[in-house]
Amino acid sequence: MSLTRRDLLQASLGAAAVSLPRFARAAESAPAQLRIGFQKAAVNLVVLKQQAALEKRFAGSSVKWIEFPAGPQLLEALAVGSLEFGLTGDTPPVFAQAAGKDLRYVGAEPPKPLSSAILVKPDAPLKTLADLKGRKVALQKGSSAHYLLVRAVDRAGLQWSDIQPTYLAPSDARAAFERGSVDAWAIWDPYYAAVELDLKPRVLANGRDLSSNNSFYLASRALTEQHPQAVLALLAELTRADAWVQANRKEAAQLIADYSGLSLATVHLFISRRPVSPAAPLTPAIVADQQRVADAFARLGLIPQAVRVADIAWSPTSKSL
Repeated sequence: MSLTRRDLLQASLGAAAVSLPRFARAAESAPAQLRIGFQKAAVNLVVLKQQAALEKRFAGSSVKWIEFPAGPQLLEALAVGSLEFGLTGDTPPVFAQAAGKDLRYVGAEPPKPLSSAILVKPDAPLKTLADLKGRKVALQKGSSAHYLLVRAVDRAGLQWSDIQPTYLAPSDARAAFERGSVDAWAIWDPYYAAVELDLKPRVLANGRDLSSNNSFYLASRALTEQHPQAVLALLAELTRADAWVQANRKEAAQLIADYSGLSLATVHLFISRRPVSPAAPLTPAIVADQQRVADAFARLGLIPQAVRVADIAWSPTSKSL
């Protein structure tokens, strides 16, 4: 590990220790069951799953892992009581809150703006974001790629009505992209990394200067109210998992590839775009950034009502500890 990466890692762990006091000393009250929703790119969760870390930490709980193709599906399961905890990008919680879903933001990882992109075929005539006018763009509705596209359209000086959004799950979107049924594709890692290696598409834009592409941990209201120390313990375990990933990149990539079925090259590529990523409760700055995401969708009428992110942002209190 290089000196720079070591310094970043130590700084992130130090910040996590300040943000999450007394984690190591907390004698958390574990829930009877802990059902965790995750996606292939949820590096810290995949590491915890493969290391059986939560099964050891919550020895009295029944821990179950459920994989989802994207955040909207994961949060639907959380909202109907099929999960207690999960990770998504920035947009799914906005759509869930606007639809009246009962869930809580409990943690966040640092921004990953390079981990999503708007792609076109290598020989496509589209050269700039303005060229998206009148074009079909594939995306998962309510995903982080949705916000990236909203920002890109605005940056190009276009209206949302100037493009033809084609709402498809990632696997269907890739098929449409490959056969030319859509002109562009807004997507996130690891789907982005996989198609980048396979098809060598051109990147019209990534999240830089458009979207922070924050990752959020969400939980059921019951988990936060009945087992707040377990929430803190989960964030502590996720931070520990990230420290292990940063110190053991090759081993981590192999572990994720073995679990996910993704090629080792794909995993190395998407991990290379991922910064040091400890998990900590939401700061006021992250809440404000997420409010900008929510406000963008509300202005365009893409959600049924405006939302106030702070209303469902959980934070540790003296009672929690």
